[in-house]
Amino acid sequence: MNLSDFDYHLPEELIAQRPLEDRAGSRMLVLHRSERRWEDRAFRNLPEYLRPGDCVVLNDSKVFRSRLYGHRAGVHALPVGKKNPARREHLQGTVEVFLVRPHRDDPRLWEALVHPGRKMKTGERVRFDNGLEAEVVGRGTFGERRLCFDYSGDLFARFDEIGHVPLPPYIKRPDEPLDRERYQTVFASHPGSVAAPTAGLHFTPDVLEAVRGAGAAAAYVTLHVGLGTFQPVRTELVEEHHLHEESYTITAENAALMSQASRLVAVGTTSARTIESAARRSGFVASTGETGLYIYPGFDFRATGALLTNFHLPRSSLLLLVSAFAGTDFVLAAYRHAVEARYRFYSYGDCMLIL
Repeated sequence: MNLSDFDYHLPEELIAQRPLEDRAGSRMLVLHRSERRWEDRAFRNLPEYLRPGDCVVLNDSKVFRSRLYGHRAGVHALPVGKKNPARREHLQGTVEVFLVRPHRDDPRLWEALVHPGRKMKTGERVRFDNGLEAEVVGRGTFGERRLCFDYSGDLFARFDEIGHVPLPPYIKRPDEPLDRERYQTVFASHPGSVAAPTAGLHFTPDVLEAVRGAGAAAAYVTLHVGLGTFQPVRTELVEEHHLHEESYTITAENAALMSQASRLVAVGTTSARTIESAARRSGFVASTGETGLYIYPGFDFRATGALLTNFHLPRSSLLLLVSAFAGTDFVLAAYRHAVEARYRFYSYGDCMLIL
């Protein structure tokens, strides 16, 4: 399959730049796969499509402030002088560090994207606010670096002090205080994600209560969103792409709820990847692991019975997953309808329920 087959035109003004005042006020495009039809509804209508025996699966990972700004210490730079007058500007330039995930064995080590990355050689140091420093101890591809922080305490607490909410690049504004609340689900519990599981952003305590009132259970998985979720597909052949692994956890209590369900309704692509990964390993039991599961058309879904998801970028692995679940032609036709009907797209946008 060619990646170009998963493209669509989206006017820039349909990309939501801010959340709605009402968290649960989004529109919801409902796709009926067996009948090949859709209907325009509101997110608050979600409980109408649930039935006793369903289990709604939500990702309770918490977004941390993973975007940091610092300056080079200039370890490898020549002294300021006539032969190197640019060094002062080199040190004054801002370095942006986008933290991706901690090392599993050493919490001081972090994989990160660094900009500008070309001059950040191994051994260079970055100084942040509040005296926090890190050294570049490894290099990867596409600007990836491994950083070692000079701090043995709670790094998540330090990141919350000096970091910024990691809004995606299609939101063309700096993060604001409001984003600390709204770029986070109301049920977020476990810090570790560098992007929100956006389908969960629509839920409020009242909606969750209405879900249970419809006879459905609510279960939680934890998948920390990293490069595996949002990295671009850089190969034209869909089959040649590979995902970075991301860590996930399923507790015994939530595994029991899922194993007893007649239908699992995955809230977001991260929940879908988690339950499909579990179904291919030990089933729904207490488990912790890593998944690089890459879902594209032709994939055999073993656990996901319905999917609630936001609208995704063209030519992205997330659009490939949705196309695998509902059919490429059907999904792209629904996206064209969503554009014509002026739905709001991406993280702060509207959603789609696929039955």
